[in-house]
Amino acid sequence: MLRLALFVCFATAKAYIWPSPQLDALELFRWEPDKSGLLGLIQPCDFFLFGGSSSGRSDAADWIRTAYHDMATHNVTDGTGGMDASIRFAQEQARPEDVGDGFQNTLSSLINHSNRYVSMADVLTVGAIVAIENCGGPEIAFRGGRIDAVAPNKPGVPEPQQDLDSHISAFARQGFTQTEMIGLVACGHTFGGVQHAAFPDSVPVLNDPNNTQSVSHFDSTFVTFDNNVATEYISGTTQNPLVVGLNDTTNSDKRIFSSDGNATMRSFAKSPDHFSSTCADLFARMFNTVPRGVKLTEVITPLPIKPDNLKFDLAVDGKTIDFTGQVRFWDTPENTTQTVRMLWDDRANGRNNATLILSGVSPSGVRHTVGWYDTPLLTLNAAAGITNMRFLVDGRLENQGGVGFAIQDDLIWSRSSCVYTNTSITSGRFEIAVRNTLTPTRVFLEQASRDNISRPITLEFGLAPVHVSPPAAKSVYNLWSAVVNNTFAAFTIGAEIDGVKVTRNDPRSVEGFASCTGL
Repeated sequence: MLRLALFVCFATAKAYIWPSPQLDALELFRWEPDKSGLLGLIQPCDFFLFGGSSSGRSDAADWIRTAYHDMATHNVTDGTGGMDASIRFAQEQARPEDVGDGFQNTLSSLINHSNRYVSMADVLTVGAIVAIENCGGPEIAFRGGRIDAVAPNKPGVPEPQQDLDSHISAFARQGFTQTEMIGLVACGHTFGGVQHAAFPDSVPVLNDPNNTQSVSHFDSTFVTFDNNVATEYISGTTQNPLVVGLNDTTNSDKRIFSSDGNATMRSFAKSPDHFSSTCADLFARMFNTVPRGVKLTEVITPLPIKPDNLKFDLAVDGKTIDFTGQVRFWDTPENTTQTVRMLWDDRANGRNNATLILSGVSPSGVRHTVGWYDTPLLTLNAAAGITNMRFLVDGRLENQGGVGFAIQDDLIWSRSSCVYTNTSITSGRFEIAVRNTLTPTRVFLEQASRDNISRPITLEFGLAPVHVSPPAAKSVYNLWSAVVNNTFAAFTIGAEIDGVKVTRNDPRSVEGFASCTGL
């Protein structure tokens, strides 16, 4: 019932129209954790990259704790703080409220997944969502578009030695009521525990070979999302160190859970579904707590059909284009027998079709599957090209509500790009083909990089038009060229047209092209 309710909730979210560079990247990172490698860091759920399964710790628990600590600086009054990846700054991690190495562990695992479209704060959010969902928790609505902080935020994370009024005040500053405070703490504490190294006054050395980092866990199923944190608390069997710890000053969970006469915790203990749905809502609100002025996207749901990895290569003679790609079908049964045909339009008003080839069905997380269909190698007339495509799935037309899937073949790689092999310098030449209907003021290579505070940035390297002498007959594409000294570095194509920057997401290195004939 819960899964159906969540599906209905997500289904009401308006799907975006492909292509959309930022939403495509956010959708990919959110819904295909296998492809990014996130899932491999939390499966099995007791996996801990920095100490193994016998450490008593897990990556999943660290990722969830990191997300909360990043958000917990938010101030609803002045709009500062929130999910903005400020936790990456050493000044924040040095505070007593952010004790422990879990934050740095999390950042070292996740931060490099950020890019121009997916901020570090978005990555921390998705990491926590994937950890929750794939270790037994509910699906959580995700919005993207967080903006990374440029400096540490003010302190504000609650600490276990503080009294109840301080905790109520801290959560109110973050935007949560007292009841929501109880829920959010319980939801977060279905994972993990308290580590001796970080809190020696609360947890003793355990001398347990199966818990080498001496972690006293919040419940008996500390790597699985369930309501045991509530059932064990209500039944009086809990070993939660923040409830029954020897140092009553730091028994903050006891004070928080009992602050409404245990009414909220009883409701959680009584109904796993109620606990799960409450946590789905509270986690989503936590992740959506951002600094004032940050506008998040709509809820991002997986596209039912999504073209992927589209590649265009202009032949050296400029007369044809080689086109390949894949199409992802969401929640494809493993034993699918569906037939998929791709229909496409071109600039010569032609209508074309080809049968796609099923390359396999693979899991996407623990709840979903994706079916991958490959296009055959298609050699297109360069003048005609391709403008739009649709799909016939067992005779049923799929065309994004009538708009089709718009294809851009205006800025593509030319097979005349090459690697220099007769020099002592490792270098190569990129040649970019620009359709002659475009009039860019500049064309450039783009390379992903980071600034001095770790934010993703894009470097631009200008290209120059290739002048043919003597002038050739009018060609479909004009070439722009640049020499690069790193043959393995990946670049994408960018251009500025009528004052607007555009990009084409098909990263290449010159190592993938043939050898040049000379300098």
